[in-house]
Amino acid sequence: MTEKIAILGGGNIGLSLAKGLIKSRQYQPEDIIITRRRLHMIEHIAAEGVGITQDNVMATRAARIVFITVKPQQAKEVLAEIASSLQPDKQILVSLVTGLGIGQIKAIIGNGIPVFLAMPNTALALCESMTCISHREDKEKDAEVVTGLFDQLGKSLIIPEELMGASTVLAACGVAFALRFLRSISQGGIEIGFDAEISTLIAAQTLKGAARMAQESGNHPEHEIDRVTTPMGITISGLNEMEHNGFSSALIKGLLASYRKIESLNGRKPE
Repeated sequence: MTEKIAILGGGNIGLSLAKGLIKSRQYQPEDIIITRRRLHMIEHIAAEGVGITQDNVMATRAARIVFITVKPQQAKEVLAEIASSLQPDKQILVSLVTGLGIGQIKAIIGNGIPVFLAMPNTALALCESMTCISHREDKEKDAEVVTGLFDQLGKSLIIPEELMGASTVLAACGVAFALRFLRSISQGGIEIGFDAEISTLIAAQTLKGAARMAQESGNHPEHEIDRVTTPMGITISGLNEMEHNGFSSALIKGLLASYRKIESLNGRKPE
């Protein structure tokens, strides 16, 4: 079988995955095929050499790794459609669908196909995603294939399946939370004198540097904050004003609200 990739679902995350696979040079555009019902929505990526089709079965048969990137309400239908086309011991199925467990997937496609759950974010396109992965497979080779692929698209982490919902909130929704913070700090920059473009540039690079410090130092974020704050200084004045207005509490409550939502969609009552 040709080492090809099928991405069933050409929405934002599916397209980000394709772009990341090409950017990381793991695959050539012609090694990737993306499906979508409305093909005109993904014609732009076809111009780059990526295959596009409406036929999920055809795409599945041609691939070594099959990614499911459709909306949750479409996933079971798509899995049932391709079930008889999957080839045991020759293919790997990776689901990026929120709220669909391994057991639910295997109940539709059978037990012969290795199934992995993965929750990346749209930074896949830049090879800067944080991807959490869960599986029940015994074959280390299959796990190495999947984790190796996502490691080239950012960072990956194997977690228990019961934490996949939480990883969706922290890693996937987290992109939007971080960008909302970026927007807010950029707006503040405009108010103190910068134009919008320069303010966003300064804020984005500052956040990038702060994140890299947290990653590479291994220190608790508060340790790095302490290095910037001085007694009666300008930084602590700003931090305290933010906390007086509920900054940390608002962020935590936002994460918890998203988590409660995903748990309700999964049919579980959050504590």
